[in-house]
Amino acid sequence: MLIIPAIDLKEGKCVRLWQGEKDKEVVYSLDPVAVAKMWVKKGAKRLHIVDLDGAWRGEPQHLKIVERIAKEVDVPLEFGGGIRSFFILKEVLKRGIKYAILGSKALSPEFVKKACKKFRERIIVSLDVREGKVATEGWEKQTFISAEDLCKELTKIGISTIIFTDISRDGTLRGVNTEEIRKFMEECRNVDLIISGGISSLEDIKKIGSLSTLRIIGIIIGKALYDKKIRLEEAISLGKEY
Repeated sequence: MLIIPAIDLKEGKCVRLWQGEKDKEVVYSLDPVAVAKMWVKKGAKRLHIVDLDGAWRGEPQHLKIVERIAKEVDVPLEFGGGIRSFFILKEVLKRGIKYAILGSKALSPEFVKKACKKFRERIIVSLDVREGKVATEGWEKQTFISAEDLCKELTKIGISTIIFTDISRDGTLRGVNTEEIRKFMEECRNVDLIISGGISSLEDIKKIGSLSTLRIIGIIIGKALYDKKIRLEEAISLGKEY
């Protein structure tokens, strides 16, 4: 099971937000490239990068930074935040980025179908979930769409990997919501899952690992790494057990 450090970009800086709220940020570095290199040096085999400004504005704002990261590290990058047109999707995947993450556009079946047909396994969908329902546009818009129902539709049109984020826990260090994850897994059996939101300790990684009946391939960790609640090397070692 991969342990994937998160790098959230806002105004050119590496930050973490509390539950996605713009005015509740902590700046961890003014040099996201250096942060990426640090995580790879500590053993990361993939990096999760989100353009927060892009998610809010509807178009990526930090592609130059992410392109630099892609050139400086030798691990795959998964990148999302504002990928809402096919032109932008192609631009993202031309810049050394291995995986493009679709969020809001996941609600457009035709867009997802076209993306999967062209780029296949390089497309990942991120479902940001609050109380079982999907949120979009940088979590600012709450829908009434069931995460499980959307997952089933996405797998039918070709999506093979989904990031499941419990946004009620994200950035809070409150611990992982295993019941919500289990419920989702029971309904969505034909997709690989990457889990995100609230992971605050090695015990949380063990809890997720115990759910990994088959399809959990990775865990994204953000604030707990930056606040040194979890050492990346220990998390990676533990992840290899599942």
